[in-house]
Amino acid sequence: MTVEKYFVLQGGDRMPRIGFGTWQASDEVLEKSVSDALSAGYRHFDTARAYENEAALGRALTRWIGGEQTRRKELFVVTKLPPGGNRPDLVPEYFNNSLKDLGLDYLDMYIMHTPFAFEHIPGDLHPKNPDGSMRVDLSTDLIAVWKAILKLKESGRVRHVGVSNVNEEQLRRLCAVEKPACLQIEVHVLCQQKSMIGIASELGIPIVAYSPLGSKALADVLAAKTGREYPDLLSLPIVQRIADAHSRTAAQVLLRYTLQRGVGAIPKSTNPARIQQNISLWNFELTESELKELSTVDRGENGRICDFSLSIYL
Repeated sequence: MTVEKYFVLQGGDRMPRIGFGTWQASDEVLEKSVSDALSAGYRHFDTARAYENEAALGRALTRWIGGEQTRRKELFVVTKLPPGGNRPDLVPEYFNNSLKDLGLDYLDMYIMHTPFAFEHIPGDLHPKNPDGSMRVDLSTDLIAVWKAILKLKESGRVRHVGVSNVNEEQLRRLCAVEKPACLQIEVHVLCQQKSMIGIASELGIPIVAYSPLGSKALADVLAAKTGREYPDLLSLPIVQRIADAHSRTAAQVLLRYTLQRGVGAIPKSTNPARIQQNISLWNFELTESELKELSTVDRGENGRICDFSLSIYL
């Protein structure tokens, strides 16, 4: 099964289907990892204002670009509007701050990170109540925020805009205004998002999977807090067996499965060998029987690691 290496977006721009995720990495580690990723061939880099690492990513990319416009044009850089910025009047401010920290003249993609908002408290991207819960603002006007994001394209400082973590009804409402160029959601072998992938395909919207390998670091933190068991996707027997059959790593099998479903992915690693392995996906393919086997382990919403259930309120 042939899998194209790029999604072709409006205007002919190409977004690599495999990108490099940057969540949960310290600045020093991230700069080294991005350098390793560039050497390995990654050109799609994903961050977010909420990750608080845009400046570190920007430094690494600036060094690699070295003032050469041809090199900048090779990159596809994505960041996201944080939940605290989900107000029409705040969108330009948050966008400008992201662009400044990344050290870029323009972004390839700007994404609405969540359909719900946190309270806007300057200097605090993760405002919490005394009990540790997030200070959520349910008065957000999703469509008004989307229209404000769309206006950014008029300035020429962002080429494409997308959304993340929306549900099916919200996605259709957004499309009634203008179709997003990309939908970023949690997708992996235990959370296969079959319905959402079907709807996005019907609407012609590319999907990029975050946590395609299960985000074990986050799962371990959540398990310690909640007592819930989060399986290690890389250790699933079916994944291990298929990996052995192809002389590949478990991560490569999980990522190739995602690609063969028509979905892109932004795996994150700080290990140079795994960084290289996670992009080396183009010279093998899973068989139809292997695809069918992997489809049976889906746990639906029970397989989700990142909880964005707040989106049901909007």
